[in-house]
Amino acid sequence: MNKKPLLILAGPTASGKTALSIQLAKRLGGEIISADSMQVYRGMDIGTAKITSAEMQGVLHHLIDICDPSEEWNVMSFCRLAAETIDAILSRGHLPMVVGGTGFYIHALAYGAEFEEEPESGIRQQLEAKSDAALWAELEKVDPASARSIHPHNRKRIIRALEYFKQTGEPISRHNAYLRSKEAAYQLCFLVLDMERSLLYERIDRRVDQMIKEGLVTEVQRLREAGCHKDMVSMKGLGYKEILSYLEGEMSLEEAVYVLKRDTRHFAKRQLTWMRREKEAVFLAKEPEKTLLSRAMAIVEEKLGRQSNALHL
Repeated sequence: MNKKPLLILAGPTASGKTALSIQLAKRLGGEIISADSMQVYRGMDIGTAKITSAEMQGVLHHLIDICDPSEEWNVMSFCRLAAETIDAILSRGHLPMVVGGTGFYIHALAYGAEFEEEPESGIRQQLEAKSDAALWAELEKVDPASARSIHPHNRKRIIRALEYFKQTGEPISRHNAYLRSKEAAYQLCFLVLDMERSLLYERIDRRVDQMIKEGLVTEVQRLREAGCHKDMVSMKGLGYKEILSYLEGEMSLEEAVYVLKRDTRHFAKRQLTWMRREKEAVFLAKEPEKTLLSRAMAIVEEKLGRQSNALHL
């Protein structure tokens, strides 16, 4: 039975996904579905490095600017809307392209993870009362594999992992390993951009400097004045929590920028670690633009040849 074709372009932050995705979409008749957990929020543009209308070059983009910062966006929301969007794109005879760096979202979509809406539990309320340090220490004890892959300050994911363990008696890392062993729900071409680590870190530092010049502080101040606060999921994103700390007098702007650069580099490293686990992923080293595009196109033809022909790409 033929599976639906899906092109995935992933990679760490600042690796050049946007530029390559536009070139591929123009050549393949593609429409892009953002797999960025922060670009869904309206009014959060600079800190998310959100693509502009001009940068889209006429390529249709989906799942951008669809939530207010006060709303909670999660993997269940993403998978549901992304699957619906893939079907709509295919109905138009175009190729669906998922582009972004949120590996958890991408994997859940690609391998058809099933989710159930879970009511608030007493377990979760007990966990919410604990500090980040206490939560992470508990996770390290019961599920060291998850503790290695989840940042100590990613409170939401730590609580979910502990809640899963307490409800099922099984480490969520074991459950995730099972999901990774599943067959993909789509006919995948899974590309991952990679580059030499020092070059990637230089690009990250320059991007942060550019965000500050473009008015990141003003953007966060406007969100704060609109009622956004650090307990919101949207404001826990890189760039927002650091600048909020500055605006609330917890650190200087220089310190906030330093922390943002440092934590973004750490985040990029974790993104690559996650993507290296993907058995379908083909890594593309940083090359001159034309060479990179040609190599990517060749891999798409190899992976999606028959499906591409059926879509008249």
